[in-house]
Amino acid sequence: MDIMKKRWLILIASCFVTLCVGSLYAWSVFASPMSQYLSELTGREIASLAIVFTVANAVGPITMISGGFFNDRIGPKWVLVAAGILFGLGMIGSGFATSVPMLIVTYGLGVGLGCGMAYGTILSNAVKFFPDKSGFAGGITTACYGGSSIIVPMIATAMLGSMHVTTAFKILGGVMAAIIILSAFVIEAAPAGFTAGMKTASGSGAPASKDMNWREMLSTGSFYLMLLTLTCGAFAGMMIISQASPIAQQMMSFTPARAAAVVSLLALFNMLGRLASGMLSDRLGALGTMRLTFGVSIIAGIMLFFCKENTTFLFYAGLALAGFGFGSIMGIYPGFTAKTFGRKNNSVNYGIMFIGFALAGILGPMIMNVLKGTTGRYQPAFLAAAALGVVGEILIALLGRMNRN
Repeated sequence: MDIMKKRWLILIASCFVTLCVGSLYAWSVFASPMSQYLSELTGREIASLAIVFTVANAVGPITMISGGFFNDRIGPKWVLVAAGILFGLGMIGSGFATSVPMLIVTYGLGVGLGCGMAYGTILSNAVKFFPDKSGFAGGITTACYGGSSIIVPMIATAMLGSMHVTTAFKILGGVMAAIIILSAFVIEAAPAGFTAGMKTASGSGAPASKDMNWREMLSTGSFYLMLLTLTCGAFAGMMIISQASPIAQQMMSFTPARAAAVVSLLALFNMLGRLASGMLSDRLGALGTMRLTFGVSIIAGIMLFFCKENTTFLFYAGLALAGFGFGSIMGIYPGFTAKTFGRKNNSVNYGIMFIGFALAGILGPMIMNVLKGTTGRYQPAFLAAAALGVVGEILIALLGRMNRN
């Protein structure tokens, strides 16, 4: 098959993989029944399992970086097979968990490490196959990653209505491992120097920035500004996604079923943000698109800060904008990293850049828990997210000034 046609088949298979590993973000649907189950089993109240989600996000960069190293040397197929096995065993193992530490090992480490390995491999490979549409390739693959949080909560809610949460973990883990491994045998590495017919001003070759390795990337000021910008951009999304269902139930007095729909709404706009920003960044550039994105995130934080039980529309609108802003940042960054530091070493480079996302995954839920515990309300955390949106705008201005010099 012609490589220009085959790359689309590879992109479709890649989307199946990200659709599976994106189920990590459906954690809030499993959190309440799992917390109840462990409380009954251990005989002591377990109020929150946010630590499990925090660990799962914190460890992702470890396998994104190591998986990127192996991806550059042996290609994506066997890296994805290993990721599928690790992810699936983590999900299945969660169905056997009888304590919080055990759940941290199975879901936090197993699912988190498997997700990071698959996600980093898929994104870097997709961007290399689409140098002419890097924003689109990054946007569509991350959109499927975010779209998983629409599909899996609905499936999980239906499953939890007829079976125990531990059984649901085991079934989903087996199915997802199978899909990831089968998709891996369709995916292959992009040819070295693949240009997709792009031309430079002189008429030959692909317009590319210098291909920096990770050491060269870490020696630039742009890397640190980009990493901090990613942390600010992902903060609100990670804070809300980790506890979306409890927020809806406690802050707005929603039923568990209605709260599950809130998780899907958040995921829908997360997916739309990834699609829109990925394609828009190919036209406006990453920095211009991110300026708009942070503006949306600031408005979302302010709207959610003013939410009360009788402001349902404001709550839905704020969540939708927060999801859109978070998704937009995640859709932009794969292509943005490749364009800034080159495509050749993007597997490892983007894995290192993803540390910014991991920081947001740690700080977001942590700060929300601290503020909720101190004030008894979720609203102050949303104001903190809006403040970080302002910091993000400042960082983008500094990046723009650095790029002009």
